[in-house]
Amino acid sequence: MEFFLPMVVSAVAVLATLIYASLLDIQNRRVPFITWLPMLAIGVACTAALLWQKTANASLLAGYLALVTSFLYADYLDNRGRTDSRGLAGYYANEKIFWYFVPVLVLPALSWFVLTPSVSVLILPWYAMFAGILGYVTWREYKGWPEPRRKGKRGQVPRGPDMSEMLGRWYFVLIILIFAIVSATMLVGTGGWGSSAIALLLITLFTGVFYIFGRMHLFGGADAWALIFIALCVPLFPFTPLLGNSPLGFLAFSVLINALILNLAAPVGIFLVNILRGNRAPLMYLFFGFPVKGDEIQKEWGFVMEDFEEKDGKLTRKFIGFFDAVKRMYKGEGRVYTKDLREHPQEFTHELAMYKKAGTVWISYAVPFIIPITAGFVTAVIFGDFLYALMRLLTGGI
Repeated sequence: MEFFLPMVVSAVAVLATLIYASLLDIQNRRVPFITWLPMLAIGVACTAALLWQKTANASLLAGYLALVTSFLYADYLDNRGRTDSRGLAGYYANEKIFWYFVPVLVLPALSWFVLTPSVSVLILPWYAMFAGILGYVTWREYKGWPEPRRKGKRGQVPRGPDMSEMLGRWYFVLIILIFAIVSATMLVGTGGWGSSAIALLLITLFTGVFYIFGRMHLFGGADAWALIFIALCVPLFPFTPLLGNSPLGFLAFSVLINALILNLAAPVGIFLVNILRGNRAPLMYLFFGFPVKGDEIQKEWGFVMEDFEEKDGKLTRKFIGFFDAVKRMYKGEGRVYTKDLREHPQEFTHELAMYKKAGTVWISYAVPFIIPITAGFVTAVIFGDFLYALMRLLTGGI
């Protein structure tokens, strides 16, 4: 059995953090970013030690640290101006932005040029793009330009894409692509990282996808960061799981697969409860939501699944369509969250009146996905990838 002590230590830190984060998410539906930092410090140190132990490649190690640093810097930029409970900016103060920017630039340069000079010519344009994009976004954030400054008629922002605003929101997608391209170049380029580059390429692609999902509001922030940090902290299985290693041997992907499979139990359970209680709704909604009393909706957890309108004293209601719901998730607006109803009732007086008049309101179930992620992590480490094991079973491989 292959056994990696650094990954065991990192896995213990990740599990402890996931359990704590799950409790926070259940209680408050919020996991402060600082919750992940102790786990990340341990996990990055352990992964760095493992990379050095297996490859003794200083360039690869610096490339890994460059990726981690870039993610932390992206969170800093995306949350510029966050304050603590005392109203102090803390380590998010704008004045410190260039101090954070320096290691973000230095680590890739060290990895891609100083420690691997034979492939530096191929990577130079990508580094120039990397530095240019982050330099522009850093300056933009430093000057406090998070919103488009152009004004149209009547003081409104004109329609059409604002390239500056789009770059400010989606710049990190380009950064991830640059890391992926460089990793691929290091895989095939002479004097690069060789097959060891596959590990960093997998980490880059996986973390990039879930960063994008988080920005599109398709995943909760805590859920996206949990998967990103699992990939960064425990890229390999700590030991051979009981059902065997998956083909990629990439733990984070198996965690996601197991979490999705385990999470299927919730919709099935909700559907059965709705059938037993005689709740009536279109089939899809029976799997993902349930009705609650309109005058008690502030006590519940979930997103409202219906739109209400009152005309000529008559109340009409309709379920929010799937594509409309996705559109609202992407824009981050138009969705009513029961937590907001509870914490900011003055902003939802009209909606609360509609819900009370309606009698019942359908809301989505609100089990935080970080709980299946935690279960998926435990099962992946111990048993392995459920989907791969099932495929092997069906094909006679087990």
